[in-house]
Amino acid sequence: MWDKVIFVCKSGTCRAPMAAALLRECSLKREIEIEARGLVVLFPEPLNQKVSAVMISNGINLEGYMSEQLMAEDVDANTLIIVMEAKEIPQVLGIVGEDKLPQVQVLTTLVGEELEIMDPYGAPLPSYGLCFESLSKTIKKLAAWLNEQGEASGNE
Repeated sequence: MWDKVIFVCKSGTCRAPMAAALLRECSLKREIEIEARGLVVLFPEPLNQKVSAVMISNGINLEGYMSEQLMAEDVDANTLIIVMEAKEIPQVLGIVGEDKLPQVQVLTTLVGEELEIMDPYGAPLPSYGLCFESLSKTIKKLAAWLNEQGEASGNE
């Protein structure tokens, strides 16, 4: 069903690239394009330094990553847009169009969790580590959900 997943966070330098990298590490039953975008990207920025440190310490190198603005042309009918917080949904719809509402999901809600992924921006390094751990568990659930969706639609 979904050919593309775009993770979205405010600046595109923290949670979205972390989530995208984690999903790329998962075993998916079919090829899915995985991207990260920001809601407010005035110019491309590198990965947040604390995010980079946490990712490297967990064996994931995102060297050369630069944030990109979410654009309407990034999204087609087979694109799942995943936000970290429900408050980001109106901003996403303002960019991609109200008709895309069914394609925009809060990550934790999608996989049946109650708490949203906290934004560690500006917090000490251990907060970024906690964010990574939360995302890691949640992304594993997302991968399982995506695999189930593929099986249900007959696309293995």
